[in-house]
Amino acid sequence: MNSDLPIACTLTPEELRRGRDGLLPGIISRAEAHETVDGGFRFRFKSEAGLIPAIAAMMEAERRCCRFVHFQLIAEPDEGPVWLEVTGPLGASEFLAACVSPA
Repeated sequence: MNSDLPIACTLTPEELRRGRDGLLPGIISRAEAHETVDGGFRFRFKSEAGLIPAIAAMMEAERRCCRFVHFQLIAEPDEGPVWLEVTGPLGASEFLAACVSPA
């Protein structure tokens, strides 16, 4: 993981507000549960139609504005839960925590 990337989002507040539902805060608001992992969080989602494409679209968008974030997506067999792990370099946990618990 490239730890030289700045831990910052390059979106303006207006861009973030307009795109919120399709970005990390909007997607994780759909999670059934979350837990802390080294460098970030793991989210559990109930398998439902359209979820994986929505997560993939969010990942693509977030990779442009929050370049330091590492995503790992796991879909359990037999329509089991979908897991999304979001981590980053040292200091990223605090940034990601603001997405999990917005003020």
